[in-house]
Amino acid sequence: MSASEGEAGALLDLAEFIRAQGIDAEIVAPGVEMPTVDAAAAVLGVPPERIFKSILFQARDGACVMAIACGKARVDAKKLESLAGLARLRLASAEVALAVTGYPAGGTPPIGHRERFPVIVDARVATQPWGWAGGGRKELMVRIASADIVRLTGAIVAEVVVAE
Repeated sequence: MSASEGEAGALLDLAEFIRAQGIDAEIVAPGVEMPTVDAAAAVLGVPPERIFKSILFQARDGACVMAIACGKARVDAKKLESLAGLARLRLASAEVALAVTGYPAGGTPPIGHRERFPVIVDARVATQPWGWAGGGRKELMVRIASADIVRLTGAIVAEVVVAE
């Protein structure tokens, strides 16, 4: 391992993690950044509900939790606080997301993070056999089974989005 690989700011390689875990997941590079659910769905030719977004939250004391939701559903911070046992959650900064997950905000995958933290997978994600999630870079997506996300992160499956 080189010195840069051991630094907190070094990017991790999701493809390496997928190979090491032996899971059936595919990373694709459509050739454009996909900053929104709608953009990703359009580029990939799937409905927005097939896009799994991995959102890192941070409590005032620095503890982090990740919520994984699908489509345009908004994560309910109060539900997330209750499920994770953390208070005063807010979106983690891009710098914190990179340091804690090993991936840039906007490309954060649901698996293979640098640090361990609680992961809450929304029930709507868990009911789908697979979806597209951040592939480790802003221009990459990974096709992954929701069951693999739950298994590899030790996630809790619960309703964590704002009721529509």
